[in-house]
Amino acid sequence: MPSAVATVPPRPAHVEPVDAEQLAESLGARLVRAAAHGPTAVSGATLRAQHVRAGDLFAALPGARAHGADFAGEALDAGAGAVLTDETGAERAALTGHPRVQDGSVPLLVHEAPRGALGVAAAHIYGKPSQRLSILGITGTSGKTTTTYLLESALRAAGFTTGLVGTVETRIAGQRLDSAFTTPEAPDLQALLAVMVEHGVTHVPMEVSSHALALGRVSGTRFAVGAFTNLSQDHLDFHRDLDDYFAAKAMLFDGRSEHEVVCTDTEWGNRLVGPTTVTVSTVGEAVWTASDIVATPTGEQRFRASGPDDVRLDIRLRLPGPFNVANGLLAAAVLHAAGVPAAAIERGLAEVDVPGRMERVALGQDFAAVVDYSHKPGAVSAVLDAARAQVTGKVIVVLGCGGDRDAAKRPVMGEAAARRSDLLIVTDDNPRSENPGTIREAMLTGARNVPGGQRGELIEIGDRRAAIAEAVRRAEDGDVVVVAGKGHETGQEVAGVVHSFSDRDELAVALRTRLEGSQGAGIGLGHNAPTGGRGCDEEER
Repeated sequence: MPSAVATVPPRPAHVEPVDAEQLAESLGARLVRAAAHGPTAVSGATLRAQHVRAGDLFAALPGARAHGADFAGEALDAGAGAVLTDETGAERAALTGHPRVQDGSVPLLVHEAPRGALGVAAAHIYGKPSQRLSILGITGTSGKTTTTYLLESALRAAGFTTGLVGTVETRIAGQRLDSAFTTPEAPDLQALLAVMVEHGVTHVPMEVSSHALALGRVSGTRFAVGAFTNLSQDHLDFHRDLDDYFAAKAMLFDGRSEHEVVCTDTEWGNRLVGPTTVTVSTVGEAVWTASDIVATPTGEQRFRASGPDDVRLDIRLRLPGPFNVANGLLAAAVLHAAGVPAAAIERGLAEVDVPGRMERVALGQDFAAVVDYSHKPGAVSAVLDAARAQVTGKVIVVLGCGGDRDAAKRPVMGEAAARRSDLLIVTDDNPRSENPGTIREAMLTGARNVPGGQRGELIEIGDRRAAIAEAVRRAEDGDVVVVAGKGHETGQEVAGVVHSFSDRDELAVALRTRLEGSQGAGIGLGHNAPTGGRGCDEEER
């Protein structure tokens, strides 16, 4: 994403430099340098040449389109003190031909798997910050963001100073930063954790994506608790198949987490269970279970969480849907494993609203209107089932699919939405470089495969703003309008340009227009005003 490249990640104010030779030894890397030169101190790390500071370790990693070593000249000119690369990178002309490499003043750390080694190297450079923090890592297809917000709220209720790392934002002791990725690149993550240590943070809920695990972004990170929510089809543009996707998620439970908490409501979770796993289930036997579940018409829920050693918690959530009972129960189990008192767990979970996750937009209209980030088949099904359970009228859905991502899920999402709605408006999401009409047609193909008696009306409106306005126009007393797919995002990417666009804002405008009796206002895509606003996370979308 353009905004991700432009953003310079935060770094700690104070770093104790590390000797490059010692760093190479700790990584098992081959050190290449002239014997005449003395020790080289390394005081930072990055894999982006444009972010290099004097004394940095520049990670020249192999990529799909280019090799990072091809940008070594820019990094070395900026003062990089050492370079970590593979055997191929060590032979690239941009690196070998640079005067600072030719005279032996810049050591090269050559490693057979530099991407995996980078996290360990960065952790070493920044003082192994994860060992001074209680990091609560959440992985899974859906529920990561909601669960981390639930965790952070309860941790604050217990009096801890918190950080947060996730899709929507990063927070450091209450200070908000935009997130470029669900989980930052390895050197950025270790620097961020070191900044958190400097700011007195003690506990950090963190979303851990499959990309982060597969690409080594969390290498060198120690987790106090690792937790699993669920798994359904997503990211098959990156992973070979669901088994490969699951294998990436399972890496969080390879020994890097001191405690492991797993939701076993699906077979994928059951595969992760080991001798010491803390299991969580809303539908079967487990260490933690939910009972006496009560859903209110306002979308709030209550349930009894029963855990080990006769622990009983009375949980209240502002979030609707059975999947949020699972998220709340998982959060309670993680917090208990982290030593958070029961009273703080109950108080903290009751105070959470999650941006773009079943987020209600209420301006006095006589029907419900919500925005949700659901952009995968399982999440769409769960959200619409929850919406159906909350209302007596029709379920009206606005939904699109992103371009340049897993194309196989488009017809599946169309089918899931069609089966669960009385009116499905297929629209654009983030088409990126693809033809928006092609994406919509794939969704409509899946929707039309549902027999007419098992689905509602289908409409295609490419203009997302117009689609939202039409959904609001068609809603009646007791209905629910669900605008799904983009959630918290504040941009829409079309043909490589990110345009300012917020589902929450557009839904509010459409509601005001209806309430004021002004028909047709606010229609039109407005793509002639590109902005630098953040569009969407490359991993999650």
